Amino acid sequence: MKTPLRLFSVALVAIAFALTSARVAAAGPQLGIQSWTCRNMTFDEVVDFATKHQIKNLQLISKHIDPKGSKEESLRKKAILDARGLTCYTFGVNGTSMEKEENRKLFEFAKLMGIKIIIVEPKNLAEWDNLEQLVKDYDIKLAIHNHGTGSVYGDPATVQKVLAKRDARIGVCLDIGWVTAAGFEAAKVFREYNGRVFDMHLKDKRVEPAVAGAMVTDKKGEKKPAGPTILDVEIGTGQANYKELFAEIQKAKWSGVMAIETDNAGFAQDPNKLVAGAVAFFKANVK
Repeated sequence: MKTPLRLFSVALVAIAFALTSARVAAAGPQLGIQSWTCRNMTFDEVVDFATKHQIKNLQLISKHIDPKGSKEESLRKKAILDARGLTCYTFGVNGTSMEKEENRKLFEFAKLMGIKIIIVEPKNLAEWDNLEQLVKDYDIKLAIHNHGTGSVYGDPATVQKVLAKRDARIGVCLDIGWVTAAGFEAAKVFREYNGRVFDMHLKDKRVEPAVAGAMVTDKKGEKKPAGPTILDVEIGTGQANYKELFAEIQKAKWSGVMAIETDNAGFAQDPNKLVAGAVAFFKANVK
């Protein structure tokens, strides 16, 4: 006959096992949304939109929550997110500068909100000295975002050089669409970052070759040959090799957030179809 104490112990073991099983089941990539996708909406509209699509993880741009705004306003918005079961898990892409105290505002905001990753894209590589010190001071990670060819971090080799010299809490926000448009395989780039990918932008692009003889006018008003056209398309319909990327993610047991994002102004006018398709694509591919 089991004593009450024995029964209680058995119950505790069962509860612990259930909790462990739930954590294992929750492991792997999580789905989120980058609110640049909802750039034509207000903060409250973004909250409603995310709730409608059952997306819990929000990466907010400054239009929706300003890291340099008042503490009271930030906490007001955090309370709204908390009440709706949503999390501002990170924010950006943030501008940074050579002024350490200016950059400190990003870390103070993250600390206030309980955020552990800040998305950045420093234009001046010399900024990394003061940014790295702030990472150490606050124990908050930085993730380097990449845009396309010609941008500071358009070539993963540049990112690798930063990572090689810096604190392990400095990593990457891998924009899958832009790395693809720049001519790189996202799966290979993910693998070669060797555990330093902290976040991803779930995006797809297609590059169409330049039309022979086509000309464009540059910012100086001068005519020059047109280059390739980069199109932002529905996720899973472009040139990003998601099959290989998801295989690498699974192999690495990566459990960060993949935030749905689009640069397409047309999609941003009404992102419902794009986001619904991205949610379905994510669920079909994440094992």
